Amino acid sequence: MRHTYECPLRWADMDMLGHVNNVTYVDYLQEARIDMFAAHPQFRGGEDLAEGVVVVRHEVEFLAPLTFRRRPVLVDAWITQVRASSFTMAYEVYDEQESGTGPGGRTVFLRASSVLAPFVFESEWPRRITTEEKAVLTRYLEPAEPRARLERVGEPRHHYPLHVRWSDVDAYRHVNNVKYFEYFQESRIQYLMDLHTQGEEWSSHVVARIDVDYRRPMLFRLPPYEVRSWISSVGTRSFVISAEVRDPLAAGDGGTENGGPGSGGELLASAQVVMVTFDSTTQRAAAMADGQRRKLEAELRGQDG
Repeated sequence: MRHTYECPLRWADMDMLGHVNNVTYVDYLQEARIDMFAAHPQFRGGEDLAEGVVVVRHEVEFLAPLTFRRRPVLVDAWITQVRASSFTMAYEVYDEQESGTGPGGRTVFLRASSVLAPFVFESEWPRRITTEEKAVLTRYLEPAEPRARLERVGEPRHHYPLHVRWSDVDAYRHVNNVKYFEYFQESRIQYLMDLHTQGEEWSSHVVARIDVDYRRPMLFRLPPYEVRSWISSVGTRSFVISAEVRDPLAAGDGGTENGGPGSGGELLASAQVVMVTFDSTTQRAAAMADGQRRKLEAELRGQDG
């Protein structure tokens, strides 16, 4: 069984290509998830699953552009796995139309999944799923097509100071999970702008997939955090940017990944982003400009120029 949420579109959701921005989709998923939990009285107590969860991992695939219109877009949400202290939710953002190309005439814009863990924010500690919660979650059990994990390889090449805004923080004083996608977007745009030489031909590009792993909560403060990024793969029509958010003020718990000597601080989150070069006229994937590919391949090798 699936839960269906009618999600309204806002004009502010659009990017410069006239599509719903990739960050905004994650907001839609959050709204659908809360709508699903709020429909059940078992989830409306002091440890409400509608709000009392933390996101452990997001996997988001962008399949087709969604443009602004008055009618809402549909979001299906369901459960693919329930464990003792976490569960996995899948999503599909779509239109149900006879002209659609997907199963049942659907036009699918996005497919995604989230690993979620119930959390007691007062004690800042995870908890187990209750018997009552598990009974409701299992009503929505349905398989979803698995995705191959993207490999996280390479070393940081670009550093971006990340300032948390007060409005980024949720009711539990943590930076909301959606905001991380915005942080990775801001650092990614700055990285690519720094790589691009004025007058050099570069292809337009769109985001095809983003995977984010959340390690530690981020809090509001005046000193900046840091996003470190690098090119981890380059193809003829796509490239992958890996990134991580670190707290340079925290010593971490040992090892370069978690924040030991030479790591640059404690690892808070990491991401792999697949970018596809794009023809804005045909609205389809297109071959990458030669100069762009050479620049990205040089960055992949860790060279200048």
